[in-house]
Amino acid sequence: MRKVLIPTKLDPVAADLLTQQGYEVVQDADSSLDDLLGAHADARALIVRSEKVDEAALNALDELQLVVRAGAGYNTIDTRHARRRGVDVMNTPGANANAVAEEVVALVLAAYRHIVRGDTTTRAGQWEKKALMGRELTGKTVGIVGLGNIGQLVVKRLAGFEVSVVAYDPVVSEERAADLEVELCSLPELFGRADIVSLHIPETEETRGLVDAELLGAMKEGAMLVNCARAGVVDEAALRAARAERGLLFCNDVYPKDEAGDKSVADIADVMLPHLGASTAEANYNAARRAAEQTVAYFERGVTSYVVNRAVPVGLDERYQLLAYYLGRVARGYLGSGAHPSRIETSFYGDLGQYEEYLLSSVVLGLSSDFDPLFDHQQAEQYLVEKGIEHVGRQVDESKGYGNSITIDLMEGSNRTYNSCSVRGTIAEGAPMISRINDFDRLYFEPTGHSVLVVYEDQPGMLATITQVMAEHSINIDDIRSPHDLRTGDSLAVLKVNQAVPASALERILSHPGFRSASTFTI
Repeated sequence: MRKVLIPTKLDPVAADLLTQQGYEVVQDADSSLDDLLGAHADARALIVRSEKVDEAALNALDELQLVVRAGAGYNTIDTRHARRRGVDVMNTPGANANAVAEEVVALVLAAYRHIVRGDTTTRAGQWEKKALMGRELTGKTVGIVGLGNIGQLVVKRLAGFEVSVVAYDPVVSEERAADLEVELCSLPELFGRADIVSLHIPETEETRGLVDAELLGAMKEGAMLVNCARAGVVDEAALRAARAERGLLFCNDVYPKDEAGDKSVADIADVMLPHLGASTAEANYNAARRAAEQTVAYFERGVTSYVVNRAVPVGLDERYQLLAYYLGRVARGYLGSGAHPSRIETSFYGDLGQYEEYLLSSVVLGLSSDFDPLFDHQQAEQYLVEKGIEHVGRQVDESKGYGNSITIDLMEGSNRTYNSCSVRGTIAEGAPMISRINDFDRLYFEPTGHSVLVVYEDQPGMLATITQVMAEHSINIDDIRSPHDLRTGDSLAVLKVNQAVPASALERILSHPGFRSASTFTI
């Protein structure tokens, strides 16, 4: 009989379901994790909430095959060591989403109506009615940063308050935004227009400190920032300064560490909670049920959906995963930051067709940094649906002789437009290379570092204009390619440069006659 250890306070539905399926279940939220691991070293599965499952914990369970995090985030689990030990790690994404969305609304109302202070002072016998003049949520403009599952639920939960919603999400399609009755805009515009800004993005290298002095300085006097995402996405020092200068309101539920002790934001938070986003009976039930169902499906039917530490299958060169990621980033960069893709088509040639489920996840990661690189094919497809992006996996024609290569077509709108992008790549000279962008063939450039893509009418002096603009911005060109499209008479300049290229440089290039488009990306 397989033993499942649940060393946490989890809804009993998990233990009940597992027991009904013939599993031996040990659930104990009172004993220490170390004691439980020592007493149940023969456990085959471990279901946890926020418990730390480090190398020592994994090594203590000799028969362990599966760890399930009953929730979305799994940063408390050493997924790399688990992989080395041959242990699969799963999460249950989406189980807590509604709980977090409702918490956002609760925080906004609590701050606007002084609920916490009003309760505290009234209980103390005071009557601060005049001092607690509040504001109404109805009619306000709410900015949602990140239209994933939680962000979209926040939009739906706010609908009854008759608010206007603007959102920033570089991946979600215009059609999906229209369905939600949300206006897409740039990040600076969102912070400038919104009365309330709610954050729903992961903390990555790209998003760490994203909410900085510039964005906070653009907010209206007395506007509100709500962070139920991750602590690191907000520059705390910049928030402290902006709050003092502009009277901003701040509601917070996330911290660098989930533990007791002084919190650095205590002096600037109008309402702060101990990471209660997922702490509802319903969310606990959903996560527990999902954890049990996924455990049974894993052992009984070999279902590995939601495994977040997948090993690369035998036969797949990891460089092709990197290539797939590059293709997604290049296509996204070519379309430009203001574009909202609505459709992606993928072709995996040669031996790569059998590894589509591993490669599609890498493509999606290239499109959006908030997609987890360890998610599988099913989750990649689900993510695209969530963002309103149609995916088409094309049948390939091997007679074309492309060998082991990948092509992706990314487009916005209902039909192909000039702003669509088709990119092909392969491994050449041992490195992932971009071999074609649209009809500009035989490129063979490695898109690492900072790159600039400029399409222009093929005539004398155009390259000189580009290099002059780079010089004006003190940008050094490390490499340049310039293939021609004889059919259209256009050329593509691909520049690898030594630093990030500002929008002003691209605007300067496009101000000259004959330039079609200019974009930049960094990998």
